[in-house]
Amino acid sequence: MTDKPPDDDEQNRLSARAARYVRVGGNIGSIAAKAAGQRLFGIERDPAKAAMELAAALGGLKGPIMKVAQLLSTIPEALPKEYAAELSQLQSQAPPMGPAFMRRRMVAELGPDWEKRFASFTPQSAASASLGQVHRATSLDGRALAVKLQYPDMQSAVEADLNQLRLLFALHARMDRAIDTAGIMTEISARLREELDYVLEAAHIALYGEIFKGNAQIRIPKVLPDLSTRRLLTMTWMEGRPVLSFKDAPQHSRNAIALAMFQAWWFPFSHFGVIHGDPHLGNYSVIESDGIPQGLNLLDFGCIRTFPVKFVGGVVDLYRGLLENDRARIVHAYETWGFDGLSNELIDILNVWAGFIYGPLLNNRERRIAEDVPPGDYGRREMAQVHRALKEKGPVKIPREFVFMDRAAIGLGGVFLHLDARANWYRLFNETIDGFDTATVAERQRQAFAKAGVPLPA
Repeated sequence: MTDKPPDDDEQNRLSARAARYVRVGGNIGSIAAKAAGQRLFGIERDPAKAAMELAAALGGLKGPIMKVAQLLSTIPEALPKEYAAELSQLQSQAPPMGPAFMRRRMVAELGPDWEKRFASFTPQSAASASLGQVHRATSLDGRALAVKLQYPDMQSAVEADLNQLRLLFALHARMDRAIDTAGIMTEISARLREELDYVLEAAHIALYGEIFKGNAQIRIPKVLPDLSTRRLLTMTWMEGRPVLSFKDAPQHSRNAIALAMFQAWWFPFSHFGVIHGDPHLGNYSVIESDGIPQGLNLLDFGCIRTFPVKFVGGVVDLYRGLLENDRARIVHAYETWGFDGLSNELIDILNVWAGFIYGPLLNNRERRIAEDVPPGDYGRREMAQVHRALKEKGPVKIPREFVFMDRAAIGLGGVFLHLDARANWYRLFNETIDGFDTATVAERQRQAFAKAGVPLPA
C-alpha cells in the first residue's frame, strides 16, 4: 500500500481548522452562553427547546461533528435524552465532491496518470458518508471495485470538532452530573482519528478476512494495496441488497439475515476480542439468490474496536453472573471492565442496564430482541430509569472500553427490530461462548492480528 506524504490539500492547515472552530464553536458556544445566562438569573431552561437549538446549530454542519452527534445519541446518558432524540434525526452525509474536485484528489493520491490504473472509473460517487465517498470502478484485470476517497481537510475537521465536543460535554456536565464523560471523550477521539487512517482500515479488513476465512455466509472485501493510500482505499465491490429491502420478506428470510448479523458481530468478539463498532444499516448488504438471503457482506471497517482479552472475559462473566444470579461474579465483571468505587446502589443501577442488554440472551426461547418496542425507542425506557437513579446516587465514570461495546449492542438490536426478526438468542449466544477460555482467545488474537498487521490492544 502506498503511504505517500500529505499533499497541500491534505495538510492540517491552521486556516482550515480555525474556520471549523468558528463555525462549530460559534454555534455551540451561543447555546452554552444562553444556558449560563439563564442559570445566572434563575430562569428554568426547557431541555426540549435547548435540544432543538443544539440540533439546529449542528444541522448545517456535515462531516465529523455529525458523525459524533449521531454516535452520542446512541450511548446511554452521554447526553440528556432530549438532546439524544434530536441528534439521532440528523444526517451525517456530507455533500459529495463533484467530478473535477474528485479528479484533483485522485491525482494527489495516485499521481497524474491515475486513470490508466483502472479499466474504468465512474466520476459520480456511488455513496457518500461523513468522512469520504465511494466510487465504482473496474480493475485492469476486470474486477468490480469500490474506491473510497477521503474528503480534503478531514484531519483539520476532526480535530476542530473534537475540541468543540469537549465544550459540549462541559455544558452537559453543568446541567447534569449523573455521568462522568471523560472516558467517553477519550474513546470517541481515538476511534474518530482511526477512521482517518485507511492503512489501518485495510489492516482491519485483512483481520476480518482471517476471522471469517472459509465462512460462506460472511463475506469480506479484498483490498488492492497498489491502488490504496492513507486517504484512498480501493477494494473489491461487494454486490448485495440493502438490509431493509427485506423488511417485507417472509419471516424465515428476515430471521436468516439477523442470524448472519449476530454471527458477524458476536463471533469476532468472543473468539478474537474485536467488534464492528458501527452497526449502521448502510455497513451491511445481503447476499441473495432469487430473493432468498444467502449471507451478509460487511462493507465498512473504519470503526473497528479491539479489546484486551480480560475485557472479553468480563463480558462473559457478567452474562453468566446474571444468568446464575451470582452477585460476586457480576461485581467482578464490572471491576474487570474498569468501573471503580462501586457501591451496592450503583451496582444495582448498572444491573438495570445490563439486564436490558443481556435480557434476550437470558431467555431460552424464540423471541424478538425486545417485545413491543419500536426500533427508535430501543433502550430508551431503561436509559431513563438508569439516569434517574444515577442523578441520585452517581456520578459513575464510564470506562472507555464500554462505550463502543454498548453502542454496537444497541445498534445491532435496533437492526433486529427493524427486521422484526425472531430467534432463540440464548441458544445462539451460548453456542458462541461455549468453551470460552481467555488464554485461547489471547492466542487466537495474537496470531490473527499478527497476520493482518493490526496492533494488539494494550
